[in-house]
Amino acid sequence: MPRPQSPLAVRAALAGALALAVLTGCSGGSSGGGGGGGEDPLADGVLRVGTEGTYAPFTFRDPASGELTGYDVEVVEAVAEELGVEVEFSETTFDAIFAGLEAERYDVVANQVSITEERQATYDFSAPYTVSTGAVVTRADDASVASLADVAGKTSAQSTTSNWAEVATSNGATVEAVEGFTQAVALLEQGRVDITINDDLAVLNYLETTGSTSVRIAATTEEETQQALAFRKDSGLVDDVDAALETLRTEGRLAEISQQYFGEDVSG
Repeated sequence: MPRPQSPLAVRAALAGALALAVLTGCSGGSSGGGGGGGEDPLADGVLRVGTEGTYAPFTFRDPASGELTGYDVEVVEAVAEELGVEVEFSETTFDAIFAGLEAERYDVVANQVSITEERQATYDFSAPYTVSTGAVVTRADDASVASLADVAGKTSAQSTTSNWAEVATSNGATVEAVEGFTQAVALLEQGRVDITINDDLAVLNYLETTGSTSVRIAATTEEETQQALAFRKDSGLVDDVDAALETLRTEGRLAEISQQYFGEDVSG
């Protein structure tokens, strides 16, 4: 049985028919005229997605196949399938990811973006699809950190635009800029920084997949954070994406993807 057309696909077809009618009905052949607003942002059938591609298990290149994969990648692919459109990924560093969104190089960021008040002032967010806590990571032989308060005076390796950099600085740490979590752990293992703070799911995945015994989780932030897809303000996409996420949640697809990567449902 054919898959029912999504509301976006139907609107795209209607918009194309209307445009054709207008063009054939005009006798002057004028090529001018404004857009008039209200255009379907997915009329070309493609959802353009910005992501790191280096942040396992959320967005990374599979070592065996070289293909882009991960929890966030599969979630946004499932959303696109619900919307009846294709996905086009652009990979960039996290500190450049929002600049790319603002420059309209892509429509949405799928990269475990935590919802914060500061970001909400500039961007729109979908409903959350991950709930997690933060983890403070130290070298295995460092017993100086037992709580978040102990990071005061430490040097923390962080992507400067991440919410974890804000957690570090607000608790008295000095941030050493890095491109991502992998580089942060490398600096920590080399003794060039004291700590790094990141999503506990990313840290646990790193420890499990690498078998590293040189670093450990010394403390957690305890406060839960919610991660979601990020859009430019007034993108016209949020309502449809939220409807797709709700369908995926109701049908158990979000839980299924979550179980695949974490062994439990972290979709909230």
